[in-house]
Amino acid sequence: MQSRLMLGTVTVFLATCMSSAGPVMAQSEKEITNSIGMKLVLIPKGTFQMGSPPRENGSDHNERQHEVTLTRDYYLGAFEVTQSQYEKVLGKNPSYFQGDQVAERHPQTGRVIKEVDSSNHPVEQVSWEDAVEFCKKLSDLPQEKATGRVYRLPTEAEWEYACRAGSKSAYSFSNEQDSLAAYAWFSENGDRKTHPVGQKKPNAWGLYDMHGNVWEWCSDWYGEYPKGAVSDPVGPREGSYRVFRGGSWLYVAAFCRSAYRYRFDPSYRSLGYGFRVALSSPDIPK
Repeated sequence: MQSRLMLGTVTVFLATCMSSAGPVMAQSEKEITNSIGMKLVLIPKGTFQMGSPPRENGSDHNERQHEVTLTRDYYLGAFEVTQSQYEKVLGKNPSYFQGDQVAERHPQTGRVIKEVDSSNHPVEQVSWEDAVEFCKKLSDLPQEKATGRVYRLPTEAEWEYACRAGSKSAYSFSNEQDSLAAYAWFSENGDRKTHPVGQKKPNAWGLYDMHGNVWEWCSDWYGEYPKGAVSDPVGPREGSYRVFRGGSWLYVAAFCRSAYRYRFDPSYRSLGYGFRVALSSPDIPK
């Protein structure tokens, strides 16, 4: 019995030493925080129905349901990229909603009565090209390169899979539009501006603002969905428009659905367009 206890103690000690030395982990961490304070959540691989059934309220012709399998785990930002994070990486903040645009005002006179710090609002007025540049520059930061982290925009399939978080309903929480205000900033409660990330309820996988606040660019060119089942889709090889998802502070509930998809020129900028990052890492097992 004593020898068994000794062996167990040695095993635990060796495992602790190996862990502190930093070998490749058997399992990836469920959450990581990178060198600029971005929190990312591990999204488990799996199969889901992408798109919407015709009976779903707001369902569009370009949302044909089809089976998608994602064969690898990946990380996704728990929050939309904020103004302060964008500025840390690219040295500028292009956002419209800062300063006087987010200040508290007197309801009658409209005068500014309190300044508001917008650093934790999602960055907006960024194009798809700007978002890709951010991912590249973030990946090139010394601490990120040292860990082998390569940031990118999520594919459209990755985005919807993560948004749904295992759900099959119009929204990640249910089909009920009346409950959307608890999870999203949209036309009914957005007050015509962005809001700090993470103030609403997260989905079941710990992701915030997947519905509303700002639209989020995806990596794909826009195209029609395939008719059959696919694995790890990345969209068409070429196109004219890039996909964005999730709705925004300006749009009605139907545009915030998990399946809703739209597109724009990759150079287009607007005060309702932002993004969140995905992460491919050598730590993530196949």
